[in-house]
Amino acid sequence: MIAIWKEGETDRGTIFARKDPVDSVAEPVRAILADVQANGDAALKRYTKEFDGVDLTSIEVDAFTVDEGFRNADPVLVEVLYRAADRIAAFHQRQVRNGFLINDEDGIVMGQKVLPLERVGLYVPGGTAAYPSSVLMNCIPAKLAGVKEICMVTPPGKNGRIAPNILAAARICGVDRVFRVGGAQAVAALAYGTESVPQVDKIVGPGNQFVAEAKKQVFGQVGIDMVAGPSEILVIADGKCNPQIVAADLLSQAEHDVNASAVLVTDSEALAVGVQAAIEEQIPKLLRKDIARASIESNGKIILAQSLDTAVEISNEIAPEHLEICVDQPFDYLSRIKNAGSVFLGRNCPEALGDYFAGPNHTLPTSGTARFSSPLSVDDFVKKMQYTYYTKDALAKAQMSVSNFAKKEGLTGHARSIDIRFDPGVVKEGQ
Repeated sequence: MIAIWKEGETDRGTIFARKDPVDSVAEPVRAILADVQANGDAALKRYTKEFDGVDLTSIEVDAFTVDEGFRNADPVLVEVLYRAADRIAAFHQRQVRNGFLINDEDGIVMGQKVLPLERVGLYVPGGTAAYPSSVLMNCIPAKLAGVKEICMVTPPGKNGRIAPNILAAARICGVDRVFRVGGAQAVAALAYGTESVPQVDKIVGPGNQFVAEAKKQVFGQVGIDMVAGPSEILVIADGKCNPQIVAADLLSQAEHDVNASAVLVTDSEALAVGVQAAIEEQIPKLLRKDIARASIESNGKIILAQSLDTAVEISNEIAPEHLEICVDQPFDYLSRIKNAGSVFLGRNCPEALGDYFAGPNHTLPTSGTARFSSPLSVDDFVKKMQYTYYTKDALAKAQMSVSNFAKKEGLTGHARSIDIRFDPGVVKEGQ
């Protein structure tokens, strides 16, 4: 049963503590990365046989198979995927940036170019659940950024094939190449390249702890979006809320993973007790009831706050991935929310709406990293390049400032590179 804690009576360190998976996967992941780097496709096929029970003859999925998957996908879902793709594109189109140029001083030009990444790797989870929504959320911002080639990796099913709904999503949003490989070995393939899988500039997309650890270890060799932890939801709710609805929202995240976190913060003891009972009533009805039960027992919390203002403070300290503000006037609180991945406002905006359809991205900072990081966006698929131009007259005006600055830092070579342009004699000994 989910525990109810009274704020002020329980140590805050206990309230805010997150439980991370206890098993370290760093060493086995390191071994997998090294193996794939050394042995390429042979290692990918070996790990796919070991972990997925599939003998791969080819790693890349050909265009005919992608089209076949699209045709075999659930037609109702395909229609929803198209509508969701339009909404996601409309939201992320507003994030597209242009470069700028500054030329407001004689002889000086400065600017910034915004350039798309050449090739991006998209990891799409498989295993206990396959998520076509992740294909849309990760591919569409990349396409809007102008990425030249998007390579998707995802684990094959026991039949060696990728789920039709995943392939349909890939076709709808414009994935360029698809590979049936998952886990840390797929991350390694994208980071280092193999005979079949090209090396990419950046890897994005959620995965299990092996995938997250692999992304962490290859960072520097390639870029990554974030090291994603278990899913999280925090609901701020007042006493007017329906406890059955609040319980359902909490369980929408608890069913993701045994390490997922579901937290309710309320100023109503009656609601707290009602939600506690509603969770117990609803868990047995879930398809993934065992996962939800383990998540609630290990990481679920109901925090009874002294006021909704205090609830906001608690939320800011926890910095959740998903935050629901279930009150009549949610915009009254929005300006005070400082740390959250994505915020869902009002009583009619469940987090699941954002997972699939609303438009804002569902790849979000977890584990408190919303204190300093942001949702996946078009910005994740571009890089910025600066440029500067000075005429000789403009450089002459700046000469003494730059030269003296460099000398104060003890970098006489820097100073000389400026001064020599006006007095070739500076290269004499001692100058």
